Amino acid sequence: MEELVGVIAKALVDHPEDVAVRTVEKDHLIVYELSVHPEDVGKVIGKQGRIAKALRTVVTSAAVKSDKRVTVDILS
Repeated sequence: MEELVGVIAKALVDHPEDVAVRTVEKDHLIVYELSVHPEDVGKVIGKQGRIAKALRTVVTSAAVKSDKRVTVDILS
């Protein structure tokens, strides 16, 4: 799943070498922390957060088989 977030983010940004994804697991929650180059934060979030919402939807759909909640946090 971490690779999925990284591949999608790298396709969106101008500086793909600065894309990093970190996984943080809690009780029933998995958080993927996405960090990108400061110039690319707007591209990952999108207008009114549409791209970020779509990214979260894709990751949530891919994680349906696991019994944990999954979310993506974009770090600036």
